Amino acid sequence: MAKGPRLTTLSKVAAPARGVAQRFGLLLLMTAAVALLVLGKTHGDAVRHLRVMAVEAVAPLLEVLSAPVSSARHAISEIENFWYTNRDNQALRTQVELLAKWQTIARNLERENASLRTLVNPAHDPAPMFISARVIGDTGGLFVQSALLNAGRRDGVEPGLAVTAGLGLAGRVVEVGQRSSRLLLLIDLNSRVPVVVEQSRHRAVLAGDNSSRPRLTFLPANAKVNAGDRVVTSGHAGVFPPGLPVGIISSVTDGEARIQPFVDWARLEYVTVLRYRAIPAADIAHKGGASGRAKKSLPDAAPPP
Repeated sequence: MAKGPRLTTLSKVAAPARGVAQRFGLLLLMTAAVALLVLGKTHGDAVRHLRVMAVEAVAPLLEVLSAPVSSARHAISEIENFWYTNRDNQALRTQVELLAKWQTIARNLERENASLRTLVNPAHDPAPMFISARVIGDTGGLFVQSALLNAGRRDGVEPGLAVTAGLGLAGRVVEVGQRSSRLLLLIDLNSRVPVVVEQSRHRAVLAGDNSSRPRLTFLPANAKVNAGDRVVTSGHAGVFPPGLPVGIISSVTDGEARIQPFVDWARLEYVTVLRYRAIPAADIAHKGGASGRAKKSLPDAAPPP
């Protein structure tokens, strides 16, 4: 019964003190801040030394407190790495299984192809020789789409040679100097390339029109081509080796097919010149070739006299 009045008396005594502390607390903090600023200006070394001592005193405590946080962060990182590794492992296993199936199919096709070649005994076009060059100038404009190469006659470059860049055909050489040459791009208005649609085997001519997507001309009237079909060189006329990737059909509207080339014209930097020449059928027959063959392709063969 005596504790109640005593607590009430203490509360009445502490209430004024609490009010004074709340009223003058902000003033005391501002006074302390001003004092620290004055001490920092007048006794900078002492304040700096005091700050260093405070940091050294608090640093071990902060290190101890941050240890669990660092351990938890490291554990979370390990769990994330394990999860990503497991996911990538599953994706790689699926890819390996798919590649194993394709490998089996490729081996069967290779054996079948070898058997058929043995029966037919076709004449093989030898692999062309290569000349690497760098694009040193762009002479393109509204009416001309070409590029200058730093390889010329001294390097073995000749007019009419095919030029590839990256994954596809870029064009052909039209002018050759001793140290440089000019490349006529596929998209130029004067470019004409014999091609074949890889899936349907329809032959056509890829004609440039100074746009980024050249068009297919001379397609058969009943040709069935679809967007996404690959287009490669046919090897006709002996200028381009057969089977060079050109691009894919991007659109077919009103019977006109447009091609999206594999070459990125904005990033054309290094190219490969193919030293590929065709010998006319008359020369092959004169040298004892089969009379039924129209022509035989040889790398870097000199034109007939």
